[in-house]
Amino acid sequence: TTFQDGGEEVEEGAVYSVTLKKVQIQQAANKGARWLGGEGDQLPPEHTVRQYETSKIRAIKAGTLEKLVENLLTAFGDADFSYISIFLSTYRAFASTKAVLELLLDRFGNLETLSHVEVANLNSFESEIILRAEIASVLRAWLDQCSEDFREPPDHTCLLKLLDYLKNNMPNSDMENKVQNLLKQFQNQEAEAVDGFCSTSSSDLADGEELEISNPEEFSSFQDHVVAEQLTYMDVMLFKKVVPYHCLGSIWSQRDKKENKNLAPTVRATITQFNAVTKCVVSTILGTKELKIQQRAKIIEKWIHIAHECRILKNFSSLRAIISALQSNSIYRLKTTWMCVSKDILLMYEELSEIFSDNDNYLTSRELLMKEATSKFANLDSSEKENQKKSQKRLQLQKNKGVMQGTVPYLGTFLTDLIMLDTALQDYVEGGLINFEKRRREFEVIAQIKLLQSSCNSYCLIPDQKFIQWFRSQRHLTEEESYKLSREVEAAADSHVLSPKSQKSMVKRISTLFLGTDVITPPKEQPPKVSPLGGSSGESTDSASVSSFEFNHSETEDVCVTPISSPEDPLKKGYDSDKDSIGSVFDKGSGFDKCSILDKASGCDSGSVSDKGSSSMPYISSKVLPVYNRQSGGACIIRVSMDGINDSVYKSILITNQDRIPDVTQRALLKHNLEPDAVEDYELVQVISEDKELVFPRDANVFYGMNSHVNFNFILRKKA
Repeated sequence: TTFQDGGEEVEEGAVYSVTLKKVQIQQAANKGARWLGGEGDQLPPEHTVRQYETSKIRAIKAGTLEKLVENLLTAFGDADFSYISIFLSTYRAFASTKAVLELLLDRFGNLETLSHVEVANLNSFESEIILRAEIASVLRAWLDQCSEDFREPPDHTCLLKLLDYLKNNMPNSDMENKVQNLLKQFQNQEAEAVDGFCSTSSSDLADGEELEISNPEEFSSFQDHVVAEQLTYMDVMLFKKVVPYHCLGSIWSQRDKKENKNLAPTVRATITQFNAVTKCVVSTILGTKELKIQQRAKIIEKWIHIAHECRILKNFSSLRAIISALQSNSIYRLKTTWMCVSKDILLMYEELSEIFSDNDNYLTSRELLMKEATSKFANLDSSEKENQKKSQKRLQLQKNKGVMQGTVPYLGTFLTDLIMLDTALQDYVEGGLINFEKRRREFEVIAQIKLLQSSCNSYCLIPDQKFIQWFRSQRHLTEEESYKLSREVEAAADSHVLSPKSQKSMVKRISTLFLGTDVITPPKEQPPKVSPLGGSSGESTDSASVSSFEFNHSETEDVCVTPISSPEDPLKKGYDSDKDSIGSVFDKGSGFDKCSILDKASGCDSGSVSDKGSSSMPYISSKVLPVYNRQSGGACIIRVSMDGINDSVYKSILITNQDRIPDVTQRALLKHNLEPDAVEDYELVQVISEDKELVFPRDANVFYGMNSHVNFNFILRKKA
């Protein structure tokens, strides 16, 4: 089979891409071979005659909503077999369930409202029966793949409308019974809340029971594999309930608006669970001040073992939550405690941390997830020899039981990709048509989520109520409390003792952790600075913001950045924002002027750059998307925080080589939910270093005026 690009076809309200597919349909013996009595499949190529058939595949690239809905009925005829699944998985980004259902049932489902020409245009449908069969096929796929779209408590208007259509057009059909059962299910659930495994509110506890600081002895009584299995059980239950369209960048990025406080509840639930695990790790390590250094080190070792068990179970969500907690500000600074962790355990920790290395856009974790997504068991061949022996024993036990495993991903990877796509690709193209090519790209990510959700059905885990009750009852420390306790437990240690050389090159830290919406802002008065040790140049990260565990492992917009490092020498590692992720808007702009560099320490210098602006909108390849910290293809992504509001929370903005200051400022204000008309009241500043910044004049071209050799971090500041 070979494919050839057939160009585009343009109709009123739609643009189609055409691909020519050439398929061999027959291989027959030539005349001479037939005379000898040979058969085509038994002869060499020179004695055969091949016959080919060329078919046309037509896939819609962009169109009006009406055309996109109409294409649901014609896609199979055009050989665009994945169209229905793509549309149903992504249409919530540009239309409502009500709008699509009304078009499908009232516009195309009612033949009395269609003209003869329109009926003929529907892929030459010859009868009302065929048309209704196509509509039934779409409705069946909709109910099977996206039944949650019809959950609209308390009225369930769309489901009732669908039921009415089926009673009139397909009475007593299986689909009518299915819709009636779905309606009863929704009504009985009464706006069912997402599973609250990870809730720590007192309402989840038994009468008279209070939240408590972790008891080390009680925690130690749980076997490592039991803890990992129970965390996996909770993660699986929540991940299977994730509604894929909740992950779309255009939907997830709107969650912070006041009217959207209940938006994407299934994604929020996974984030809450992730946060609960990280907080549990911290509270078990720091919650009891009376512990000896060796006892605290044993708890760290236990969590590393649990993380390793999560790896064997292919639970990458809790695995990352545990690693993130161990690399957090209040834990990594426990230098004397880390010195007591055994070398073998540190090697295991290093291996697990490398999975989430931020190199090449988290390439290691992405490749590992693709490799193990549908495999029956984890692949641990890359482990150190000692760890590999232990791992293989655990794996063999599972294989002997005949129990297959699913895969629980770190959902943040997919949310980051979807935010990225939403940032880089336009929603509409020329003529105001909906850009469906963007939805095809998004579906590639959504399909991976669905595949992993399906794989989770392979888990056979039984809840351990004793552990779950213990997990729920933990009182989580605030970031101020954890930081204070961290300093107290280290107070007696020799401040000049460094971690042993065995920890050299220990964990390549995750440079940023994504925090959730309810971010605890670091205190204005930072802890006193600690002199760098071991010849470190720069200040201790202890003097930076106290770490927060409101990890939004999902996102790239609204990130409260916390400096974190490895225990090897935390003071040598400063904040590196290079590896964050993005999400924002695409818009137009223009031209360039000069910029000035203000040296906060010694005064002001200025300089100018010639105009490099282009009069035409740059073409941004859909194959190579703009990224943070790199200019390519006439576009890049910058991060803009608001001065004086919360400097550590940024918004990601896509800019092109035509964007001037007013355009970028207006978009940044919109992203920060501020009044966009106040553009004149603000100035845009690029942070060059601790004591230098680049201030842009009003009409400057941001793309050409910015310093591309430093991080693309900007501040929006009110003019004096």
